[in-house]
Amino acid sequence: MSQLPRAIVFDWDNTLVDSWVCIQESYNMTFRHFGMAEWDMEQTQTNVAASMRDSFPQMFGDRWTEARDVFTRSFESIHLSHLKPLPGAPELLAALRAHGIHIAVVSNKRGTFLRKEAEVLGWTGLFGALIGANDAEADKPAPAPVHLALNGSGITPGGEVWFAGDSHVDLQCAVNSGCVPVLVRPEPPRPGEFISHPPTYHLENCAAMTALVRELAVPMSTI
Repeated sequence: MSQLPRAIVFDWDNTLVDSWVCIQESYNMTFRHFGMAEWDMEQTQTNVAASMRDSFPQMFGDRWTEARDVFTRSFESIHLSHLKPLPGAPELLAALRAHGIHIAVVSNKRGTFLRKEAEVLGWTGLFGALIGANDAEADKPAPAPVHLALNGSGITPGGEVWFAGDSHVDLQCAVNSGCVPVLVRPEPPRPGEFISHPPTYHLENCAAMTALVRELAVPMSTI
């Protein structure tokens, strides 16, 4: 029987906040610097999931640190002007807090950017931890940032912890850390998409997670 989790660790971009336009433009600003072909939105959504320290060496070779710096400057110049919660995200976070569920964030966004965005949204105090890229010894899908996010909470990664995100990296991280993988995106899993790390739950959006949490919170004897 399914039950409420003790904790939920969230991805950030496109799980709680709408970031795709900002991410696409930041990559294209970087590609223009190097004279590379730009990405459309479909390419952006297909290719972006890993952190820069994991993906940029493959993308930019020996110039990956230069690319990192260009991307960082580009992103920093526009990310707050693009920042907006996904529909239903504030209500979801309020519902989780009301049910006593510990919440944290593990993102492959640079930690300083992540925490600044949470501050601007007024969400900092909602989370036990906001862990971004380079904050732990390794980034998602490694389990290290999940352990760091739950450090001091009295909760250890396992079956009582959901990891919720929109990408394969999030589900891999859930499995690698022993948590329950939860896919949060409008599209259901495609055949063969998550063979080694299938989601326990697929929820179309934040409102769907709110509804599930409220359903699981109702004692079976009252149903």
